[in-house]
Amino acid sequence: MGEFNEKATCGTVCLKYLLFTYNCCFWLAGLAVMAVGIWTLALKSDYISLLASSTYLATAYILVVAGAVVMVTGVLGCCATFKERRNLLRLYFILLLIIFLLEIIAGVLAYAYYQQLNTELKENLKDTMTKRYHQPGHEGVTNAVDQLQQEFHCCGSNNSQDWRDSEWIRSGEAGGRVVPDSCCKTVVAGCGQRDHASNIYKVEGGCITKLETFIQEHLRVIGAVGVGIACVQVFGMIFTCCLYRSLKLEHY
Repeated sequence: MGEFNEKATCGTVCLKYLLFTYNCCFWLAGLAVMAVGIWTLALKSDYISLLASSTYLATAYILVVAGAVVMVTGVLGCCATFKERRNLLRLYFILLLIIFLLEIIAGVLAYAYYQQLNTELKENLKDTMTKRYHQPGHEGVTNAVDQLQQEFHCCGSNNSQDWRDSEWIRSGEAGGRVVPDSCCKTVVAGCGQRDHASNIYKVEGGCITKLETFIQEHLRVIGAVGVGIACVQVFGMIFTCCLYRSLKLEHY
């Protein structure tokens, strides 16, 4: 019996240090997850106003929340491990399970949106650009379109001819422009009055192709981070169950 207790104690100590090491890595992983979510929201959200669906935004928010909870959970896991409190280990396991589900959801949403992105952009981007550009209450869309065309060197949803359907161009408020000034290779006031290839960007596939590639790259990052960290959490849940069982055996 004494030999059994000695082995159990030795196993418990090993599990404690293993779980502590895991929690340190887990805390850093939570920081990374939250950083990816914040990076998406703060630096890569300029084009969200051009998307009809809020799925891209939702995946980023899920990562921010999951990352914050992961960091808190990592601290809780360290406390539960060294204090050998089974009730804290239960809470820790439940939080791990919740985070696991959140990150799987983020990964699945990112993958699903990745598949439908092309269809959504083809159906909505042209209408968004032509009907909301330079319209009252849509300053965010105007800024996003201007940045999109300048950053990716494109003009119009499919091509520069799309701007002929623009409500802003047709209204006369455009000052004789046939495309926005942001289409120009060198932006100066009124440069959009001439749509010759020497003056504006004429890219095959237009801005749809550029925006689709940009968002797909970020969806791959979001999906990979979400699913990757979720898989790592499986080991944490296994370690927690083993330590809980070991403490339970020692208690009896």
